[in-house]
Amino acid sequence: MSTMINMVRSLAAVAALAMATPAMAAGAKIEIDYQQWSFAGPFGYYDRGQLQRGFKVYRENCSACHGLKFVAFRNLAEEGGPSFSEDQAKAIAAEYTVVDGPDDFGDMFDRPAILADRFPSPFPNEQAARAANNGAYPPDFSLLAKARAAQRGFPGFVFDIFTQYQENGPDYIYSLLTGYVEDPEGIEVPEGQYYNHSFLAGQFISMAPPLYDEAVEYTDGTPMTVDNYARDVAAFMMWAAEPHLEQRKKIGFRVMVFLIFFAGLLYFTKKKLWRNVEH
Repeated sequence: MSTMINMVRSLAAVAALAMATPAMAAGAKIEIDYQQWSFAGPFGYYDRGQLQRGFKVYRENCSACHGLKFVAFRNLAEEGGPSFSEDQAKAIAAEYTVVDGPDDFGDMFDRPAILADRFPSPFPNEQAARAANNGAYPPDFSLLAKARAAQRGFPGFVFDIFTQYQENGPDYIYSLLTGYVEDPEGIEVPEGQYYNHSFLAGQFISMAPPLYDEAVEYTDGTPMTVDNYARDVAAFMMWAAEPHLEQRKKIGFRVMVFLIFFAGLLYFTKKKLWRNVEH
């Protein structure tokens, strides 16, 4: 009897937790502004101009705090990415300094980065990063577009299976960067924090609004607005997290074509082999 009672209590606790989770999420009122991305859908591809603009926004506005430790400079010139020329990628790498060594005396030394190097982190360790950012730890940008995403919940995720929606990461990043608003009436924002209606961990965020109109100069005629900055850097971060997206989608399409053809071949083979056999 006691075992049955304990089981009922456990099931009740699980049910209460399951009901509380969406309630907390609903109370947070996270606002996600869904975008139209060139890389969405089964035939999606990266917009080279957008990736180059996004990298420019990252380098001029974000790289002082956020690293890109899983991306190498050579990736900037590879197919499927921003498509910088090799000389451009080398010039970008030369602007960075990396630690190498040891030398013949056992000492580490600094040198200009080369294509084979990865982007160096802006801080030597987590403690230094927190000390420079009011206790907050700026996340690395390499995989952020895949690691941080707003969940669409039921029944949205069911439809996502058929629509192949996989852009919740860049949608969240865009929404976060454009989600800073004036402090709402009746809400006290802690000192050193800012109100953002798209922040997943609550509406108070330690990062100050990083983007402003005309903060980064575009040379291709694209309007220099917060909206475009946020969209471009979100697309760049998606590429950083999934640099082989185009190749994956091309292979996936070819596999689907093959499977459809193979299924048809099997069907007609079966019809031919068994057409004169009584069942």
